[in-house]
Amino acid sequence: MEHTSKLIKSSFSRILEGKQIALCVTGSVAAVESVALARNLMRHGAEIHCVMSRSAQQIVHPYLLEWATGNQVVTELTGQIEHVTLAGKHPDHVDLVLIAPSTANTIGKIANGIDDTAVTTLASSALGAKIPMLIVPAMHESMYDHPAVLKNLDYLREIGVEIVAPRIEEAKAKISSVDTITEAVFKALTPNDLEGLSFVVTAGPTRGWIDRVRFISNPSTGKMGLEIAKEIVSRGGQVHLIIGPTSAPVPDWIKTTRVETSQDMLEAVLDRLKENHVDVLVSAAAILDYIPAEKEDRKRPSGETYSLKLMPTEKVIERAREANKDLFIVGFKVESGISDEELIARARAKIEADICDVVVANDESREGVAFGTDTNEVVIVSEDNAEKVPLSTKRHVAQEILERIASMLQKK
Repeated sequence: MEHTSKLIKSSFSRILEGKQIALCVTGSVAAVESVALARNLMRHGAEIHCVMSRSAQQIVHPYLLEWATGNQVVTELTGQIEHVTLAGKHPDHVDLVLIAPSTANTIGKIANGIDDTAVTTLASSALGAKIPMLIVPAMHESMYDHPAVLKNLDYLREIGVEIVAPRIEEAKAKISSVDTITEAVFKALTPNDLEGLSFVVTAGPTRGWIDRVRFISNPSTGKMGLEIAKEIVSRGGQVHLIIGPTSAPVPDWIKTTRVETSQDMLEAVLDRLKENHVDVLVSAAAILDYIPAEKEDRKRPSGETYSLKLMPTEKVIERAREANKDLFIVGFKVESGISDEELIARARAKIEADICDVVVANDESREGVAFGTDTNEVVIVSEDNAEKVPLSTKRHVAQEILERIASMLQKK
C-alpha cells in the first residue's frame, strides 16, 4: 500500500510528475523549512527522497521527513550504497539533487570534493554522474560574506551547479522562500522550449476613477497572469509582466511594470512593443471595457443621487495588433452563463477577425473559475482546435497554455 502522505502528489500541478528529487538537508536551523519544501514539490508531482547530515538530524528528526515524503530517509551510508542508488551513473538515478538548506561547511566540502557525510558523498556522486544540482545556502550573513564561501559558490556555478540566492535579512543569509526554491526546481526540470523568446504578459484589474477617492474596477487578482509569467521563466523564456492593482505577491525575479488605469495598461504594452523585440503578448489582464467619462477633481459628497456616464476603453490587443502584425497574441475572454460551444464560438470570432492567434476562454459563473480563485477552467481556442482544461490550479492551467503556445510557435 502506498504511504498516505503521498496522496497530496500533483494536487497543485503535474509540472514535476515523474520526476525524482533527492532533497538533501544539512545542519542549518533553516532545516525546519524542509518539510514544507518537500510537501510543496510533491504537490507539483515530484517523488522526494530525503538525505540528511548528522547535524541536520539534531534539528529535524528523520521520522518527520519520512512522514512528509512517504519514503525512508537516508541518514547514513550503508551496504545499500545509497549515494550510488540515488545519484550514480545508471538509468534510475534521481533527476535532481536539491541541497536545501546548505551550510557554509557543506558548500566548502562539495566544492573541494570532500565526502564525509551522506549529503556530501551523494553530491560528489551526482556531480560525477552529471545530475543537475541546486544548492540553497542558509547561514549568518557574516559567514556568507566570507571570501572562501563566495569563492566556493563561484566555483560551483562554474561547474554547472545552480545556486538559489538567500534572502539577506536581519544580518542573516536566510534560506529562499519555498515558492522561490520551487520555481528554481521547475526551471531545472522543465524543457527550455521557450528559450530565446520574449513575452509581455498583462495581469490583474484596472481602475476607472469616478472622483478623487472612488473608482470602478473588477474582482481580478492577477493570479492567472502571474502564474503564466512564472511558467514562462521556468521554460527558459524572457518575460515582462505588466500588472494592475493587486495584493498578490509578485516575485522580484520577474521584470514588472505596475499600472493602474486602462490607459496606463495600454501605454505600457505599446511602449514595450516599441522599445523591445517581443515575440508573444499574453493579454491575461481584466482590463475595464468601460470607464467614467469624467473624473471629478473632488470627493463627491455622500447621500446624493447622481448618474455616471461611462465610455468605452481602447482594446489593448487590437492596438497591439496594429502596432505589430507579426506579434503572436494570446487573448483572454471571460463570459458568463453560456455553453462550452458558445464559449468556443465567441473566442474563435477574435481569431477569425485576425486579432488573436489563440484565445483562452472561461465562464465566470462556474464554481472555482476566473476571478478571486486559485483555480480555473478554460478552453484554449486556436484556428483549428479547441481544447478544454478541466478545473485545476491556475499554475496547471498556465502550463497547459504555454505548452500549446510552444507547440504552435515551433510550427510557424
